[in-house]
Amino acid sequence: MLKVEPKQGILDIALYEAGSAPKAEERTVIKLSSNENPYGPSTKSIDAITRHAAEVHLYPSTNHLDLRQAIATRFGLNDKNIICGVGSDEIISFLCYAFAGPGDEVIHTEHGFAMYKISALAAGAKPVKVRENNRYTDVDAILEACNNRTRLIFIANPNNPTSTMIDAHKVQRLADNIPETCILVLDGAYAEYVPNFDGGASLIHERENVFMTRTFSKMYGLGGLRIGWGYGSKHVIDILNRIRGPFNLSTLALAAANSALTDVDYVDKSRNENTRLREWLSNSLSNLGIESDKSYANFILARFKGSEEASACYKFLSNEGVLVRQVANYNLPNCLRITIGDEVACKRVYESIRSFLESVG
Repeated sequence: MLKVEPKQGILDIALYEAGSAPKAEERTVIKLSSNENPYGPSTKSIDAITRHAAEVHLYPSTNHLDLRQAIATRFGLNDKNIICGVGSDEIISFLCYAFAGPGDEVIHTEHGFAMYKISALAAGAKPVKVRENNRYTDVDAILEACNNRTRLIFIANPNNPTSTMIDAHKVQRLADNIPETCILVLDGAYAEYVPNFDGGASLIHERENVFMTRTFSKMYGLGGLRIGWGYGSKHVIDILNRIRGPFNLSTLALAAANSALTDVDYVDKSRNENTRLREWLSNSLSNLGIESDKSYANFILARFKGSEEASACYKFLSNEGVLVRQVANYNLPNCLRITIGDEVACKRVYESIRSFLESVG
């Protein structure tokens, strides 16, 4: 029997539960469980993957300079303040490994993304869960939870799985009042779905204790290639690069992401369609008595009468070939998270939920 034990905190990590995926033979199943772009990647990304496919025997760039410069150009940032990772998940892990450990605390909200807690535990730190205010990030609750052991504060804005968002004034108040010994991390995985939103970059230009993460998995449709990035002070970036693997992003990932940034029309179309169909689905379900908060992302959080009804609806939808996400593990047992698909998918999930409600009277 193995005598070596993992470090403290590892065995406290619950395995991450991904959204349900259809089996190979289930061709008619609609997957609305993982917040993927229903239109797939940009054709420019696909072309870039094809062009670079013959180069995969070569090691990729170690410093991701081309992609960092493309990100900087697209969003008006400094490429020296950017780090790239295997999805924004890896950037979150870097932050925990670099700045939190035994005796330290990492704050996340009660319905926050699961990787905050997982990465904190993996680093040996103590995750601290704070309340939200009706599924909105509560700045006062976070500040009350801060102490001299707090090293990192994670908030997603917009938040997953709640879809809610707090305004820039609240984020700034949080940044202005956290302890000097910690970093506020703004997870902007869904920032592209909010028009004219910089994800918090403007705060970083003024402060060294604020950091932003972003991803190519959602709006850009590149979830299968795992590409993310972070933006922060040069001091923080230099620290994170010391623990980043030299070849953490593949040649195909780098090429696809770089090309994705050039296809502005694709991003605009995806955002506009998401907004249109999100409003339609939210309003249509509301007419059935299924409410949801105003969403700023590419999904809605549908609220049912209770956990039993939510669970029964989930099973009904699955039997109908519609896969959505149960979020009881996010302390939301009476809710289902529904990705905004294309028009066919949205109408199908609506009709399926309507049929479920009729079947239960």
